[in-house]
Amino acid sequence: MENKTIARTLRLLSQLMELHEENPFKIKSIANAYFKVDKLPFALKDKPFDELDKIDGIGKSLAAKIIELLQTGELKELNDIIQKTPEGIVEMLGIKGIGPKKIAIIWNTLGIESIGELYYACNENRLIEAKGFGLKTQEEIKNAIEFRLAANGRFLYAQVEGFANTLYAQISEWLIKVDNHSSLGFAGQYRRCCEIIDELEFVIGAENPQAVQEHLITFEPLSLIAGEDAFITTTEAGLRIKIFVVDKSDFYLEWFKLTGNPQHVEKVIELAGDGPFNSENEIYNKAGLTFIEPELREDFNEVELAKEDKLPTLIKYADLKGTLHNHSTWSDGVHTLEQMAVYCKETLNLQYLGICDHSKTAVYAKGLNEQRVFGQHQEIDELNKKLFPFKIFKGIESDILSDGSLDYTDDILKTFDFVVASVHSNLRMDEAKATTRLLKAIENPYTTILGHPTGRLLLSRAGYPIDYKKIIDACAANQVVIEINSNPLRLDLDWRWHRYALERGVLLSINPDAHRTEGFHDMRYGILVARKGGLSANKCLNAFSLEEITEYFNTKKE
Repeated sequence: MENKTIARTLRLLSQLMELHEENPFKIKSIANAYFKVDKLPFALKDKPFDELDKIDGIGKSLAAKIIELLQTGELKELNDIIQKTPEGIVEMLGIKGIGPKKIAIIWNTLGIESIGELYYACNENRLIEAKGFGLKTQEEIKNAIEFRLAANGRFLYAQVEGFANTLYAQISEWLIKVDNHSSLGFAGQYRRCCEIIDELEFVIGAENPQAVQEHLITFEPLSLIAGEDAFITTTEAGLRIKIFVVDKSDFYLEWFKLTGNPQHVEKVIELAGDGPFNSENEIYNKAGLTFIEPELREDFNEVELAKEDKLPTLIKYADLKGTLHNHSTWSDGVHTLEQMAVYCKETLNLQYLGICDHSKTAVYAKGLNEQRVFGQHQEIDELNKKLFPFKIFKGIESDILSDGSLDYTDDILKTFDFVVASVHSNLRMDEAKATTRLLKAIENPYTTILGHPTGRLLLSRAGYPIDYKKIIDACAANQVVIEINSNPLRLDLDWRWHRYALERGVLLSINPDAHRTEGFHDMRYGILVARKGGLSANKCLNAFSLEEITEYFNTKKE
């Protein structure tokens, strides 16, 4: 074992001891030894064991630890302390800018146990509420986590979008000079609006492919190299990029082939033949299919539906009439209730806002006790007079407790226009217990919407296991809407289950879970995955007009 490995092990031990508030003198001694060992001009493994305690700053106790490491490759004391520390907390120690003291607050005060939860908390503005944290620290932690996530080479769609559109514009401008009559399109995962992007793909249809290929090597925004079938590079942030150059006469066929799921492409080409084609519409036409939007090309049942002309008319952003499940300064939001409402009315031209601040169990998020619920309802009544005909609906995000009950009595629940029931704690149940928990919440007559059903955080926390069919069937039986949480980290319910929910007659709701005015724009990402799931406007709760949704809420309460 090399000195650096020994030093890092000692450092981790000192950090975890500090996290668990153990003897400060012992912590300092081990931390000092980390620095000493790291700077030693000789290898400890080459020294006789009986001489180690004579090295300056080591001593008998630390020498014993080093000998244990050299002999066994591990340290029992470290293993013991790791056993009582959540894995995500240990991982946090590797994030630049936060040490054991801050992590202890994050863990013990905010109840956060993973990097994914920490990143989500930064987006919700929760860190600035904790002692020793400010807006600057929160932003630094958020940036450090983004850098760490990017190192894995996988990105949220929302993380890639701005860069992708800028690069598209740069390639378009460059093509005007190199091959003025070229065609250009996004392909692959990005064109299909997948929630996770592993690589960003472009297709160029060139009149002079050779000239474009020769010039691509010198395309300044990227350092491209010629691969077997495409020009390839990886950005500094870790995003892999592929640019395919094809003859313009083959553009639509190649664009189609490089866009869809391979099984989808195979099925359609078998029906359509190999072209040439003047558009993607023509490909589907020759296959005897109605046009299938890129988002749907995932080899579910879209080809079969297209044969029978039964594809849904996919929802568009313009179809949304309001926004549900949002937070204000009454709990952990950044903007006041009035600011959120005015933004919806005047900037987004929406008809209504559903405010759903956290309930009383969410102490970490300043959840509303019964008295504060009454106070918020009074403010809503005043604002509804002021902002008429725009309407604020009285909602709540009520925590689903471990036994499946909601955290208010029926007397309080009935005062809301609608209730979003969500799980925020005890996420480690097995499938049977987690499913039973949700089923009880769904069966509560006051539950209107099931919020972020699995609690997943993309790229960082898998959702808790549930029996999707049982949950969706229960929502159908109890007329409970299922949320598509539009936060790019969540996008939960997963689009792969939208079709089943729609077949069972369940309404979906595209909810931004906004904690600030900018958060409303996340509904765009909800729209993208809703389209992948085959959602049409008439099956989306917040595509209902103000009159329609008012009637829906009133009927649900009867």
